[in-house]
Amino acid sequence: MPFSKRDLLIMTVGLILGVSLVFGQMVLAERSEDESKPLPLEELRIFSEVFGQIKRSYVELVDDKTLIEDSIRGMLAGLDPHSAYLDPESFKELRIGTSGKFGGLGIEVGMEDGFVRVVAPIDDTPAQKAGIKAGDLIIRIDDTPVKGMSLSEAVQRMRGKPGTDIVLTIIREGEEQPLKFTITRAVIKVKSVKNRTLEEGYGYIRISQFQTQTPPNVQKAIEKLKEENGGKLKGLILDLRNNPGGVLSAAVEVSDAFLEKGLIVYTEGRDLESEQRFRATSGDILNNSPMVVLVNGGSASASEIVSGALQDHRRAVVVGSRTFGKGSVQTILPLTENTALKLTTARYYTPSGRSIQAEGIVPDIELESVKVSASTPSDFNPVRESDLSRHLSNGNKMEETKDNSQKEDNKNSLATEDYPLYEALNLLKGLSILAAGQQYQ
Repeated sequence: MPFSKRDLLIMTVGLILGVSLVFGQMVLAERSEDESKPLPLEELRIFSEVFGQIKRSYVELVDDKTLIEDSIRGMLAGLDPHSAYLDPESFKELRIGTSGKFGGLGIEVGMEDGFVRVVAPIDDTPAQKAGIKAGDLIIRIDDTPVKGMSLSEAVQRMRGKPGTDIVLTIIREGEEQPLKFTITRAVIKVKSVKNRTLEEGYGYIRISQFQTQTPPNVQKAIEKLKEENGGKLKGLILDLRNNPGGVLSAAVEVSDAFLEKGLIVYTEGRDLESEQRFRATSGDILNNSPMVVLVNGGSASASEIVSGALQDHRRAVVVGSRTFGKGSVQTILPLTENTALKLTTARYYTPSGRSIQAEGIVPDIELESVKVSASTPSDFNPVRESDLSRHLSNGNKMEETKDNSQKEDNKNSLATEDYPLYEALNLLKGLSILAAGQQYQ
């Protein structure tokens, strides 16, 4: 039914009164003088005019609820990529995504220029096994273009019944043509912490995502590594590559495990409640043994908090490539029982005052993205003193030199399989040697 001018006037007054009540309460809490300015009544009048024109003239009938919810979505989409209106379905997806077990592909994604950008694939998931990489830009989900979808819509399309296939078309830097990946959905069970001994005395811990149970799992992993290495570690590599983040408290606790004191991270926003400071408590689980942290462009949010804290306190050497740069805080503000507002309310800062947002963490030692291969073994081995006839004995009573061929094979294997990890291990050995030397001075 067409709207009269009187209807539009009533609608305008209603909208203004409603918005005024909401924003009027917010104004009282604001600190900036600019916030006390009167509401832009002319812009609100235009909004209600557009509302009425759509109701009256749009080719299809649109109900008021849909128009209002879409207006809210548009308002939030204009702020930043991480603020959003969570309708009942989106709110449910958020809860599922933070539970550590869900059905889908196993990728952390964000929105960029209307397309879905892969922040990082999660370890041991269909997406990672299929070859999806951090930085990939998803342009089609099956036969449907992503352009025009909201992030929640794209996520809902990618999730589905385990065992069903989905085709992702992506654009990847360095590739001339779009790539297609057929991926079989599965129940995603995220195991956030893995550990192993790389060489005697040198441990490795991989955190794929920060969950509530990550800190105690890291503690258990280190205890296990110590048991495997005679009760002590010479050094530790903490691998945060392609870690999209997760729970803030988990990142703080993991950082605290390796720090004796000092600031870990702090947040600053316009609302006083958004300002928080997190400090370390006494006790270093490694007893100050050297550490190397591995990062890359898929390391985001919580993983940037950990690497930034350990870097600023000179507790670890950060190795790899510049991180993602997701240094903003999102607060979930419930609106109803089934809906909420996800709003960016603050920025993260490292202990030295560096903002992580849009900058990321720059490694102490940057590594190029290279792949190495083992050289062809030569039939000719260089002559050594021990090969000469009638060579003098060593003079010290020492055990016979052990065969190091197995150790060399392990080194070559690590270098070809994971070159950044190979370099990190070499650096860690150097740091351990220097630390041991200082103890004897």
